Amino acid sequence: MSVPELFIIAVGLSMDAFAVSICKGLSMGKMHIKNALIVGLYFGGFQAMMPALGYLLGSHFQEAITAYDHWIAFILLGVIGFNMIREALNKEEETCSASLAMADMAVLAIATSIDALAVGVTFAFLQVHILPAVSFIGLTTLALSVIGVKIGTVFGCRYKSRAELTGGIILILMGLKILIEHLM
Repeated sequence: MSVPELFIIAVGLSMDAFAVSICKGLSMGKMHIKNALIVGLYFGGFQAMMPALGYLLGSHFQEAITAYDHWIAFILLGVIGFNMIREALNKEEETCSASLAMADMAVLAIATSIDALAVGVTFAFLQVHILPAVSFIGLTTLALSVIGVKIGTVFGCRYKSRAELTGGIILILMGLKILIEHLM
């Protein structure tokens, strides 16, 4: 997997965390770099950990399903992408507290990184070098989360659904690209 492809996947995976970071920033009211870094470290850390776990799981089953790995990657990325798009189009008002308590942040970090677990399984099938990949994903998410907190303190939640929509589209397109490359 090339660096530009990995960057696109990292940005796509980061969009949930970015969207929640915007709401965190909105609820905080004023930007404090320490708080933004706490949010970024939680989201970036979990976003790096989950694909590593998915990779470990996927690598155990890699030999049994190598002939179908491109279909699995396509389906997993497609489902994740469609779920992100569905959430973006959902008109229900979401609330977010300014709490940075460990329990609150861990729940949010897990919720925003579940899709990264499935991508990690996909990485095992694609034989991606996992340590650089998860580091890249984690750092990208950390940076976008800090930016999200800043945007939230300035603009509010008006960009939350656009971020989720963009992330969903990116993941669907990457899954389609993987499928087409393997079928050609």
